[in-house]
Amino acid sequence: MTGDQTRADWLSFEHDGDTWMFDLTFLLSNYRCIFGEGCKGVHEEDTEHLGHGCCSHGAHFADKADRKRIKGLIERLDDSQWQFRREATELGGAVFRNDDGEWVTHTHDGACIMLNRDDFERGVGCALHIAALDHDERPLDWKPEVCWQLPLRLTHHVDEVEHSTQTLREWKRRDWGDGGDEFHWWCTDSPEAFVGDRTVLETMAEEIREMIGDDVYDKLVAEVALREQSGTWVPHPAVRR
Repeated sequence: MTGDQTRADWLSFEHDGDTWMFDLTFLLSNYRCIFGEGCKGVHEEDTEHLGHGCCSHGAHFADKADRKRIKGLIERLDDSQWQFRREATELGGAVFRNDDGEWVTHTHDGACIMLNRDDFERGVGCALHIAALDHDERPLDWKPEVCWQLPLRLTHHVDEVEHSTQTLREWKRRDWGDGGDEFHWWCTDSPEAFVGDRTVLETMAEEIREMIGDDVYDKLVAEVALREQSGTWVPHPAVRR
């Protein structure tokens, strides 16, 4: 595609007194997570061979409730679900407060201590995710908010007259601070991750509903259907030519 590569499609509407804004350029793209399928990780060099995905630096918690929920769930894990359960116990628990005052999960051997590696009998992946499946429950109910929401980001802005605007978009490098620019690779920047057979709006419907609520999600889907009758979508920057 030629032309202005900065173009993006946005949809906005009012609901219950708030303004909602949606990045349709991403939500209607065919992005999908390629963890274990070519993901190069979030280091300064290509670390596909490590299989860490975006778990290298451990999980940061959204708030106290998020942290307490996960700590309670971690206590329910057993050795068949969590490779580094013993190591976490020796550290005083999987969760700690770092030097910056942030509550995070410990890292072990270069990645989140909750991440089972490829030499674990149940294979590589998040111990909390495995436990959720074992209990026939949703992984998003067992994982830290940032982990199940990625690569979606919901921001909230209140203006000078107390009007609230909620914006749902993709998580960009800048959202990680200065460190984001140092990533060798970031999935939503790369055409390699735009290989799904459905839109993000469909494949992450459960996560989006959890983030914005059923009523807003249903209205979003209805508005998108109206737009599809007349609009031409702008491809995501990662796949534009």
